[in-house]
Amino acid sequence: MSDFTTERLVLHPATPDEAERIVRRDPAPDDLWAEDFPFEGDVIGATMFLRATNTSGDQQPFGFYVIIRRSDGRAVGGIGFKGQPQDGSVEIGYGLVPSARGAGFAAEASRALIDAARELGLDHVVAATAMDNIASQRTLEHAGMPRVGEQGDEYQYRIDL
Repeated sequence: MSDFTTERLVLHPATPDEAERIVRRDPAPDDLWAEDFPFEGDVIGATMFLRATNTSGDQQPFGFYVIIRRSDGRAVGGIGFKGQPQDGSVEIGYGLVPSARGAGFAAEASRALIDAARELGLDHVVAATAMDNIASQRTLEHAGMPRVGEQGDEYQYRIDL
C-alpha cells in the first residue's frame, strides 16, 4: 500500500510494527515524530488497527494511517478507516497532536481519505463526533461531510460518493 499525498501532508499506511511502536510510545531511530506524538487518540487508533489485523489479517487499504507533515517530515497524528467497508460504507476517525491543531490538517487528511474511499468504489463515508467537540464538527464540515443526524451524545456525518 502506498502513501496518500496532499498539499501539506502524507498519509502513510501504518505497518503492524509501526503501530506497535505508536502503542508503546517508543519510536525507532528513523521515526520522525512531533514532540507530542503520539497523542492518546493515536494510541487508540493504532491499537484498534492491531486488533483488527490480529483477528482478520491485513487491513490496508482500510487501516490506520500516520499523518506526516510534509514541511518537516514529522508524524503529527493518525487517521483511518474504522474497519472494513460494509454495504458500500466505511467510517473514518482521526486525531492530531495538540501542536498541530488549528492548521486544517485534519480536514485535509479527511478529504484525502474520502477521495481514497471514492477511488476504492465505496458509496459513502460516515463519521461521528461528540456534540461538545466543536473543532471536530468543523473539521468534518470542512472535509465536505454534512451533519445528517444525532445518535446519543454524538452528531453523525455522511458524504455520498
